Amino acid sequence: MRNINDTTVNDRYRVPKPKRIGEVPKYLGEVFGNFFSRLFYIFRLVWETKRSMLFIMIFMAVFNGVMPVIGSIIGARIINRLAEVYAGAQLAFGVIAVLLVLQFVYMFINQAVTRLYATVASVSGEQVTNHVKMKIMEKAREVDMVSFDSPDFYARMENANREAGMRPIMIMSSTFSVLSTLISIVSYIIVLFAVSAWAPWLIILVSIPTTIVNFVYKKKNVNYMFFRSKNRRQMDYYSQTVIDKDLVKEVRMFGLGGTFCDKYRASFDEYYRGLRKLRIEECLYGLAAAAVTSAVYCLLYIFLAKGVYRGEFAVGDFSLYTGAITAIGAGVTSLITNTAGIYEGTLFIDNLISFLDEKPTIVPILDEPRHVKRGEGHTIEFRDVHFRYQGLERDVLKGINLTINEGETVVIVGLNGAGKTTLVKLLTRLYDPSSGTVLLDGHDIREYDVEELYDMFGMIFQDFGKYAVTAGENIVFGDLEREAGPEEMKNAAARSGADQFIEKLKNGYDTPLMRYFEADGAELSIGQWQKLAIARAFYSDSDILILDEPTASLDPMAEQEIFNQFNELRHNKTSIFISHRLSSATIADKILVMEDGMIVECGTHRELMDLKGKYYTLFHTQAARYAEEAEKDPYSAT
Repeated sequence: MRNINDTTVNDRYRVPKPKRIGEVPKYLGEVFGNFFSRLFYIFRLVWETKRSMLFIMIFMAVFNGVMPVIGSIIGARIINRLAEVYAGAQLAFGVIAVLLVLQFVYMFINQAVTRLYATVASVSGEQVTNHVKMKIMEKAREVDMVSFDSPDFYARMENANREAGMRPIMIMSSTFSVLSTLISIVSYIIVLFAVSAWAPWLIILVSIPTTIVNFVYKKKNVNYMFFRSKNRRQMDYYSQTVIDKDLVKEVRMFGLGGTFCDKYRASFDEYYRGLRKLRIEECLYGLAAAAVTSAVYCLLYIFLAKGVYRGEFAVGDFSLYTGAITAIGAGVTSLITNTAGIYEGTLFIDNLISFLDEKPTIVPILDEPRHVKRGEGHTIEFRDVHFRYQGLERDVLKGINLTINEGETVVIVGLNGAGKTTLVKLLTRLYDPSSGTVLLDGHDIREYDVEELYDMFGMIFQDFGKYAVTAGENIVFGDLEREAGPEEMKNAAARSGADQFIEKLKNGYDTPLMRYFEADGAELSIGQWQKLAIARAFYSDSDILILDEPTASLDPMAEQEIFNQFNELRHNKTSIFISHRLSSATIADKILVMEDGMIVECGTHRELMDLKGKYYTLFHTQAARYAEEAEKDPYSAT
């Protein structure tokens, strides 16, 4: 098992650990090089979103660095003047009053600027978050389907999406906070030099152990989070399964709630054990470092108190110098914490960089891609096509040779897992073959413009989309580029039979579906959702119609009605059906029987029935089952 301490955020950002002392400078150079590279990337994100935010942060860095020192000096002057009066000195109260007014002006300015900055930072932070979220969404829209089959890709996407919130603006704020702290520390060091030249350096020296603890354990915590990314995804999945409204009926009826709760606990326990160990170690080392720091501070306070006792400086100066010691110590601690936080944040930002660096491979192989000719028939050809999903050790498709001619209706049949849907994914270029070639109108399908290629297909997938928008929008999603009005939308609904239930909804086609966002959203049955998906296909002005189990959730009468409508829809179009109900195959010009990733039979219904092979067996088995059900219950077949 890999040691979590050796686990880096992403291999592309891996920095090899030094093996010899001589390699340490190079190693540190690479570490800091990567750190500043990531930090610059975050600056660029903020610059892209809101340039004025950077200038405001620079102003606040200087302001926050100088103001505490000014406040300490004013406070010390007030105490000194009051001490002089207490000792019997003749001093006009106006001098003290001016200092007090100056103190409250300082306080007001400090509070007002801090509050204004917090407001600006909050508003700007939302804009940065939105900018990053949009970049993630655009990248998710762009990357290949094969990326979504990779657990590593999902881990990077989950981590990037989780950290996309306020992480960039937090890193920016922490970076400028470090600048403020440095200004304050330098200012207080100058103040403290009046008493002792060695005290500031002693304070900084005793802060080094805390620095080391913070940096070491920030790195370990980040590595652990990535190492246990699977556990966090499991916890999210199990908790979401129990509360998912679409699954709650089955979870309740099968008593699965306890099972998923147990799985959640098991994943949490595995995740928590290592995390607890890290946090306890960090706490113990931190306490040891804090003990050393406290002892040094105690000695310095005694040294300053002795100076006041001897009359070497005024009482007010004691408060100034002890305040300087406290401020330098707190500043160094803040510097350590913020720097470690920035370092940790930049490591998390690697998720975003890595995710956004994902390059699509489903792109045209020509510099000037071919354009799809729309509104005419097309020929599709598979030449010795093999395909294997990423991470699998066997081919899902094996040696596919197939020609689908212009205007043909092709039905693909076979048992589950035969490779039917995968064949369609290659035909539509959602994936590229592992070997072999798919041709469209005599040209390699990879030569075409991808967006134009997708536009020519009208698709209904087996796991069709159910979108939490209005019923009308669910239909027009079939072709967003089409310039059509409400009549075309309603016509598509009528041809799929969806109009019968849509018109009964509270607001008809404007009724929101599902109750994700609206309390009066309509909940549809799976069959109604399928009719909406079919309406999308009717609405799309496609050249090739592809239907993956389009009627699986419909009763036989509704199925027959849909197929009658498909006969009209597929007129002069190439149509490809995937179906388990072989009664639909009788309308096909060509039937493909698939088994174990291969086409084992091909022909018309009559030809395959005469062959008395796989198709014949499947057809008669299914027909016998329907006949048996009809004999038991004459109404079951209808």
